Amino acid sequence: MRVASALLLAALPAASFAANPLFTLQSPDFTDNAFMAKSFAGNNKNSPACTGENISPALSWSNAPPETKSFAILVTDPVGGKGLGVTHMVVYNIPATTTSFARGDLTSGKGYTAGKNSPGTRGWYGPCPPVGSGMHHYNFVVIATDLPPEQLKADLTHDALLTQLKGHALGAASLVGRFSNDPQQ
Repeated sequence: MRVASALLLAALPAASFAANPLFTLQSPDFTDNAFMAKSFAGNNKNSPACTGENISPALSWSNAPPETKSFAILVTDPVGGKGLGVTHMVVYNIPATTTSFARGDLTSGKGYTAGKNSPGTRGWYGPCPPVGSGMHHYNFVVIATDLPPEQLKADLTHDALLTQLKGHALGAASLVGRFSNDPQQ
């Protein structure tokens, strides 16, 4: 029985044992589940919790599904807004040839179509957790789609984008950055 199994396995092509490379998202500005610098926090004169520079972190991704035609990136804080969640960035129509954004690029509005985040602005809106609210986790997700770039109209919200991507998402990769305005964190 062992000889028959060994012969059967030897007859299978080597490719059947090779796993597809993992679709990954990373940042040179912070590792997964690490603290993000204050420079990435939001900047809003009307909010004492938004005292950063509102610079988007650099992001890069690799090993997207081969059929990918465009990407979308979402950044959410699931416990922000007193547990209702806050969307910090909605961008999409990113060409499949793009595999990274440098620091500040997702604040500038170039190379993508911007949707509306929870505060109603376009592009990156950095973390602004209230003092005393503890550690917040910012989920960065890049979604590979089969939609050609420029397919989707501007100003989609998080939920509207997800509705448009149903049946068109090919895969996703994520990264978590942590941030707190609490002095003891």
